[in-house]
Amino acid sequence: MFRLPRRALAGPVYVLTGALALAAGGCAAPGGLDAGEPAPPVAAQPSPDPLWPAWSETSPTSPGAPAATREAPPLPLKGAPEIPAGGFGDDGVDVLDVVRADQRMKPYAAQGWIQAPGRAGLRPPVYQDLTGDGHPELIVAADTESGRTVLAAYTAREGKVYPILLTAGARMAVEALGRDLVVRTAAQDSVEHAVRYRWDGDRMTVVQDEKRYRKPAPGKDHDEKPVAPGVPPSIPPPGPSGAGTAPPAGTAPSAGAAPSGTAGTQPPAGARPPAAPSATPRPPVGAPR
Repeated sequence: MFRLPRRALAGPVYVLTGALALAAGGCAAPGGLDAGEPAPPVAAQPSPDPLWPAWSETSPTSPGAPAATREAPPLPLKGAPEIPAGGFGDDGVDVLDVVRADQRMKPYAAQGWIQAPGRAGLRPPVYQDLTGDGHPELIVAADTESGRTVLAAYTAREGKVYPILLTAGARMAVEALGRDLVVRTAAQDSVEHAVRYRWDGDRMTVVQDEKRYRKPAPGKDHDEKPVAPGVPPSIPPPGPSGAGTAPPAGTAPSAGAAPSGTAGTQPPAGARPPAAPSATPRPPVGAPR
């Protein structure tokens, strides 16, 4: 009888044993349950529980309800000059009288007018229609010794002056975009802050707020504090004395406040351009030619 050598049978036996082992091991996935092993209990996931239900919307993941109603409309400035029917663009409206009547801007009126950057004072006033009524509003900016600028805007209704904007920032540049105002300032770490304001029927409100980051210039210090979105920037004092810190924007001046007669000397009398609404700075009443 012919017999195969023992060495010839060893190979198929080893192959068959290995295949059976792989098949048995493939029945359970790595990390899974073995046959007959009970599944662990499933823990219930917590659901959002609002801390203030009255301020929450119907969906737990939606934004909250509005925190407050609209701010009260601004009150007219006490002691401000009467504005003609044509608005601030008419002859006879003294811009310094308007600035003195605003208790938040009054300290800056004493520094007088400036025609170029480099020192503290009031920039030339600008007349721009911001409300869409066909009459220009008055826009005034005061550069301070601290390097910051305070911007204010006023509208006229029935001969009275109403403050509609007050903001501040470092290295301020202001642009007119249609009837909107775009205020660009510098913040810390080479952050450029741009805020867009639009007339809402009562005042100029923020409709867009963005920050842009750029590489700082070599060897240049950036010591300005950034302004948080949606938070009104602080109004700097007009000089080293620190007098005249302004109250929050949109508040009325204190009762009994009257225009001060100690403001800086006005420029000599002279002619001024026509009163058509324009975004180009125009000299105030009494400005030099």
